[in-house]
Amino acid sequence: MYSEKKPKGSLFLIPSGLGGEQPDWIWPGLNYKVVSELSVFIVEDLRTARRFLRQMGYKRDFEKVKFFLLNKHTAAEELDDFLSPALQGDNVGLLSEAGCPGIADPGQVVVKIAHSKGIRVIPMVGPSSVFLALMASGFNGQHFLFHGYLPISKAERIKKMKEIEQQAYQQSQTQIFMETPFRNNKMLEDLVKNCNPSTMLCIACDITTSNEWIQTRSIGRWKKEMPDLHKRPGIFLIYKP
Repeated sequence: MYSEKKPKGSLFLIPSGLGGEQPDWIWPGLNYKVVSELSVFIVEDLRTARRFLRQMGYKRDFEKVKFFLLNKHTAAEELDDFLSPALQGDNVGLLSEAGCPGIADPGQVVVKIAHSKGIRVIPMVGPSSVFLALMASGFNGQHFLFHGYLPISKAERIKKMKEIEQQAYQQSQTQIFMETPFRNNKMLEDLVKNCNPSTMLCIACDITTSNEWIQTRSIGRWKKEMPDLHKRPGIFLIYKP
């Protein structure tokens, strides 16, 4: 007996919060509708993913929801299984730990596989600390480069800082990078000691939260008034107009 093949499901890329925001600040109404209908998710951490989904109003029983874990412990051979529900016709949600999937986030490996299998990829609207910081910096938003994390080694980090400062000067290009929150103060100290006083630096912390703080000043001015950035999720941007 002939049976029509079920269409493939889609992979929805679901942005999550950046740190305790009000849900209505970060999600449009369509996100609630789409996510409420999903029963398969790819997440980085099960506990935080469940907490975020509940915060966003997800009502389903988690005992009946399938979660695949995508983190540094995930073996490459496991990844194909993550999208097997989509091949069987079910939609799958890829949920970032913070911000947008695939941007400073491991989700791009799943997106790549989805494209190779002919699974439709649907990016959803939500917060990205990288782009929100760029928007609020006053720097060049048409020509920019995101470096992710700079090297941990002090010597290598300073060398990289000087390289990207030169890129900002030579190409009129905004340079964007980040650091783990507990090393933010050390990052700022190295910046003010090693960059030109006229170089512009924007620091964006706790974006979209009640403690949001975004300031753009010259390195020379920052040197005179150093803020405490310890344990505050942040983005750094440098530029030379």
